[in-house]
Amino acid sequence: MADHQRGKLTISDVSLLLGIPVPTIRSWERRYGFPSPARTPGRHRRYDAGEVERLRALRDEISAGVRAAEAIERVGRRSGADGDDAGVARAIADAGLAYDAPAIRSLLGEAALVFGFDAAVERVVLPAVRRVGELWEAGDCDVANEHLTTHEVRAWLARQAAPEAVGGAGPVLVAAGPRDEHTIGIEALHVLLTRRRVCARLLGAATPVASLVAATRAAGARAVVVSSHMSVNRRAAAEAIAAVAELGGADVFYAGNAFSSAGARAGVRGTYLGSELVAAADAIVERLAASPDETAPSRA
Repeated sequence: MADHQRGKLTISDVSLLLGIPVPTIRSWERRYGFPSPARTPGRHRRYDAGEVERLRALRDEISAGVRAAEAIERVGRRSGADGDDAGVARAIADAGLAYDAPAIRSLLGEAALVFGFDAAVERVVLPAVRRVGELWEAGDCDVANEHLTTHEVRAWLARQAAPEAVGGAGPVLVAAGPRDEHTIGIEALHVLLTRRRVCARLLGAATPVASLVAATRAAGARAVVVSSHMSVNRRAAAEAIAAVAELGGADVFYAGNAFSSAGARAGVRGTYLGSELVAAADAIVERLAASPDETAPSRA
């Protein structure tokens, strides 16, 4: 039975139905995570009725003169008006407590479909991970629950990343501070950047200062992001930030709860990205757009 007979349309079907060029639909998904259709085993997009209606609404907003980013936000708010993002986050956490990995995967996909990828990350995925972490720290669940939940979230995030942009300027390196082991936030930021067509590379947890400096030089990085979430790790992260800043050339950004107060940011070089990942990704993109490509540090 053909996909459209089961209520699933191909991207070509949607394009013909709504009069939206296929490249435009792909561009919206790549840049904004909207919509986030299911995929066949062969990675072909399949759109359900709800996604078609959201695309129709988006088309109408843009036709009325609304910028794409704002139009997507409006459509997302309307789509999620009857949705309970906090409830989905709790359901993901509860599935982790029940060791129900398939349920976690299903709920993550549902969140992206209902709220759009960007909003799902910020309003559902990260709160769910925090909830399980807090329960573990309080002794209300086992470390295995936390590990299973974060593993499924990491795997899901990895599947959402866009192919690495090739050519042009050097990459953006995203790393945790030298003493920071928590990486869900930077993994999500990495995916958000790739979906905005930024060449971004994830260095992961506890990246030593020397390694970060070496990677910045070797990759000819255009920008570097360092994240730290615990105040006891802030000094080590600040040293890493300063070391990259000393190289010159690469834009330096930092993020995380360790820098949430103005006092914690005193004397730290670079640009603080705040606490919202989507806004952080957009701020990086804006800075890169305003910076000349030839400012990457020497590879010598």
